Amino acid sequence: MKARAESAETTENKQRKRLLVRTLAAATAAGALAWAGLSGALTGASASAQDRATSTVADDAPGYAVEDFDYPDADKILAEQGILLKRGDGHITLVDCAGGTGYIQVLARQHAGTVCFKVVGDSGWLTLEMPSVYSMRGNDYTTQVDMTVGTEEKSFDLEKNTWTAVGQSADEQGREHMLVEIRSAK
Repeated sequence: MKARAESAETTENKQRKRLLVRTLAAATAAGALAWAGLSGALTGASASAQDRATSTVADDAPGYAVEDFDYPDADKILAEQGILLKRGDGHITLVDCAGGTGYIQVLARQHAGTVCFKVVGDSGWLTLEMPSVYSMRGNDYTTQVDMTVGTEEKSFDLEKNTWTAVGQSADEQGREHMLVEIRSAK
């Protein structure tokens, strides 16, 4: 009786193993067929069609947007107006003074008229080189400007909506100052 029970157990175990092996084999075969079908569809397509599809997607994809904070068209502005606009956060931009009001205005000996900067947003900064600046008018923002004369750096706070003596007109020796940075905040 014991032998029959062991024999029945062995037969059941063999059947379970066979079922397990068959299931695994069927699953492996199904996976292989699916893989072969997918890769066959890809390799069945002409190579030029694949290249076209790949290059079209790669060529049409937008590039990465990496902000370098360089001022756009700075070379053109330097050539036309003699102002070197270096870097900024985009919230302070050079504008035509006739285009509106509420601008930061700059008077410099090397410019026939007023040079204007528009400030947008809650705050902004701009680095530049504008020689011979002697007066600036603030807007509704709290604005500080940095200027250099030789190796010396000086900072000035602009009065809101009022002309402020800066650079040469604020210097006891009357030296020409270069405007190098504008910082504004509400």
